[in-house]
Amino acid sequence: MNASSARRAGRRTSVARRAAVTAVLSATAAVAAVATSTSAQAAITPPRVPTSGSFVATHSPFPVQVTAGNATQVITVKAAGTTATVTLWQKTGSGWQQRASTAAARIGSHGITDGATRVQGSNTTPTGTYTITQGFGVGTDPGTKMPYHHVTTHDWWVEDPTSAYYNQMRTDTQGGFHLTESGTNGSEHLINYPTQYHNALVVNFNVHPAVKGRGAGIFLHDLGPQAGPTAGCVAVPAAFLTQVMQWIDPADHPVIAIG
Repeated sequence: MNASSARRAGRRTSVARRAAVTAVLSATAAVAAVATSTSAQAAITPPRVPTSGSFVATHSPFPVQVTAGNATQVITVKAAGTTATVTLWQKTGSGWQQRASTAAARIGSHGITDGATRVQGSNTTPTGTYTITQGFGVGTDPGTKMPYHHVTTHDWWVEDPTSAYYNQMRTDTQGGFHLTESGTNGSEHLINYPTQYHNALVVNFNVHPAVKGRGAGIFLHDLGPQAGPTAGCVAVPAAFLTQVMQWIDPADHPVIAIG
């Protein structure tokens, strides 16, 4: 090859090299552009917001934990020592609305305890949500929609843990329990409490089935003039109790929640 030919060959080689380098640089730039575009898209894509009900937090208006179920009436009992605030709630088209409240309620002399492990005689009020399906009283029916039993001298609330009728209202003529108010087998002779049980609502704690020894005779009842703590019931002023009994409606599947 002569000098001229060598120079021409060198120029062709140089041009080819420059073209190859240019191609590589163009390809690199294209890849970088794609990566940048992808990163930008990722940066502006909003996070997916879960719409499942199990992820969306809801605000409860209640001061205690409530298992409302199909209830459209709820009574909450917010305990503080041996006192409590009792509030009536009604579910409406716009949500839960307060109907009435009292801060003058009393509960067990030893406060509250887990209803699932409560022990009879502990003077504690069981926590949890319970249905209310019946009322009773030494006094006359105050005008409640609840089934109401007017107490007579024959009526007892069985708290005898040896009885098959534990935690039920039963008469002395029916029998099946020790007819005494004293000792570990004692029950409540309802007529003997004309003030506290002037009117009352039964809290369906420890029922269906009743666990013997867990507790019996938990009621929402009249506070009475002494206004002291209870053996486990929730006691409210008489005027408020009358309001409760005239408001409560079995068609609303009422529950009481204690906490």
